[in-house]
Amino acid sequence: MPTLCNIAKYLPEMAQKLPYQRAVVFPEGRDHTGRVAYTHLTYRQLNQECDRYCHGLHSIGISRGTKVLLAVTPSLEFIALTFALFKMGTVPVLIDPGMGKDNLLNCVAEVQPDALIGIPRAHVAKLIYRKPFQTVKQAVIVGKKGILPGITLDSIRPTSCPEFPLAETQADDLAAIIFTTGSTGPPKGVMFTHGIFDAQVRYIRDFYQIKEGELDLAGFPLFALFDVAMGMTCVIPDMDPTRPAEVDPHKIVETIENLGITSAAGSPAIWDRVGKYSVDHQIKLPSLKRILMFGAPVRPDILERFYRHILTPAADTHTAYGATEALPVASIAGSQVVTETAEKTKRGAGTCVGMPFPDVEVKIIRISDEPIETWNGSLCVPPGTIGEIVIKGDIVTPAYYQRPDHTRLAKIYDAQGTIRHRIGDVGYFDELGRIWYCGRKSHRVITASGTLFTVPCEGIFNDHPAVFRSALVGVGERPNQQPVILIEKQKESTRNISDTQLVDDIQKMAAANPLTKSIKTVLIYPGVFPTDIRHNAKIFREKLALWAAQHVAA
Repeated sequence: MPTLCNIAKYLPEMAQKLPYQRAVVFPEGRDHTGRVAYTHLTYRQLNQECDRYCHGLHSIGISRGTKVLLAVTPSLEFIALTFALFKMGTVPVLIDPGMGKDNLLNCVAEVQPDALIGIPRAHVAKLIYRKPFQTVKQAVIVGKKGILPGITLDSIRPTSCPEFPLAETQADDLAAIIFTTGSTGPPKGVMFTHGIFDAQVRYIRDFYQIKEGELDLAGFPLFALFDVAMGMTCVIPDMDPTRPAEVDPHKIVETIENLGITSAAGSPAIWDRVGKYSVDHQIKLPSLKRILMFGAPVRPDILERFYRHILTPAADTHTAYGATEALPVASIAGSQVVTETAEKTKRGAGTCVGMPFPDVEVKIIRISDEPIETWNGSLCVPPGTIGEIVIKGDIVTPAYYQRPDHTRLAKIYDAQGTIRHRIGDVGYFDELGRIWYCGRKSHRVITASGTLFTVPCEGIFNDHPAVFRSALVGVGERPNQQPVILIEKQKESTRNISDTQLVDDIQKMAAANPLTKSIKTVLIYPGVFPTDIRHNAKIFREKLALWAAQHVAA
């Protein structure tokens, strides 16, 4: 019998249970003394606002099954609107605005939205680039209308209304389409069901022992929705979520101290800046119980700053491993990285991402670039052998929207019809059952003498004091690629070292380790490596490979 499930159910439940607790807090501005002025909605108020939006949107023809392109910045309205769309049974479509104009417009054209709810800038884009938006029947402006055509959210929002009925969606019903950033290949629309969202809430809440009433700094907008579902107070930080590496660390620290934040989440790029700032200013953050970092491998030095200098002994950082298509998969505490696994990373073991979550099954299979139609246990490799990471569990998304070829490459079906997701990463299990991440499958370098994996090799070179980060790329065609290591230097090196000396040092390090002895070419990259938009942490090795090919040839 089908299971009824709607992720929006959590909001009225919390409104009943915690009516006067703040649900969402937003920094509205500053008073005449420079102090931050916060505005907020309690759970009762957020639930009422959600119902008002439901009635208003329903009155203009938005209903169950409507695909709604939601282009709203993190705000009180964003949270209320998203829960309203879930409650109505519509399908919100979320596209990262930082992915670039062409990618964004391609995503809009691919998903063919029925409605657009967005800030004025989104409606300007609709007017300028008409073709991708040609399927939009209802357009709602969030904010001041100005000279734009269309209706505003405020104009359809009733001042009072009865409770809007919760759509009787099932666990397998489509709840949202969320696009990847395209850091490895074209952006793809990932199909989320209500059951997947529900499982994510349960897994994150239970594993990290999150309690109702905690205050969470949501450095990634989607985590704000989990906060509300878990009964936390979601605090929206004063930052551009598409530019985490440019965050003002003072503002993040200020918010944590002003409100007594107990939990925080976000890209490693945020916590790199906050950690350096806090150490430089001898700041400790005793209210924090946990910091969740995700989106890319976290450098051990980031974790060490918080472990040794900023957090209390009872608190910890946690690196959550997964992908848009399957999250969370595994987790490791920063204290464990600092005291145990970081040294192995420096010797070429890869990055330990911890044990799989309970109820998430992880397998390591032989690496293949071809579709695998049917699951078979004989695909698995022994512990200690690097292979392709495959996930099974309630958090695995079923397909990419309108991309059957990509779905075939990424999904494996077993005899019962259960879906396993090929996450696109390579790694291995150690003797304790922990996963060690060794990079993206597509980034492996295949030479005449064997295959090199990016993260284990880079971990060796990243230990050099003048190296900020490194990137292994392959020049030429597989299986005869030439391995090249690129170096991004520390902005403020602890050593006064010339490029020539640094290249010599790296070549000696490569020769001294059996893993990297085939790497003979070292290039110093001028400036900052190109990275992904969402987390500013995933290195675009494809772009670096093109640059390396030009310079190796020269």
